[in-house]
Amino acid sequence: MTVGLPALSTAKHTPDGRPYTRMPFELRDHTADVAVEATASTLSGLFAAVAEGLAAASCDEIPKADDVDADAFEVEVDAERPEALLFDYLDQLIYERDVRGVLPVGHDVSVAEPSAEGDRWRLTGTYRGVPLDRIDAREVKAVTYSEMRIDETDAGWEAYVVFDV
Repeated sequence: MTVGLPALSTAKHTPDGRPYTRMPFELRDHTADVAVEATASTLSGLFAAVAEGLAAASCDEIPKADDVDADAFEVEVDAERPEALLFDYLDQLIYERDVRGVLPVGHDVSVAEPSAEGDRWRLTGTYRGVPLDRIDAREVKAVTYSEMRIDETDAGWEAYVVFDV
């Protein structure tokens, strides 16, 4: 779908002096995203489940960390609210994947609520890093806030997260 939008500038000419004859861009529908929906009995378990969903979005079959030579890594993040904590955690895992060249799997996560006024939500955890050169992986570019939700239910916790692929 092409969307017509007014120019962001009132300029009648391009920067090099030519008159604008049409918009220099078009907006189009884009469906290159994947969503992860997860459930768990605890908030910590929910964050680990979404992280495993990120790994599943990255490859057809998640390798077991014990089946390959996978090093253990630690991760810590904090944020002002649970959704921001989940976003920052997943963003950190994508960063770790890019910097270390590993697929984070086998997540063990502990989420702590703020204990006093002004404190932040805190996550500490570990994962095993499966070397990317040992698997056929797709690139998940980024986690998004688009449609992100974390809900407490009678049965525990639910989350929905969209990743840009």
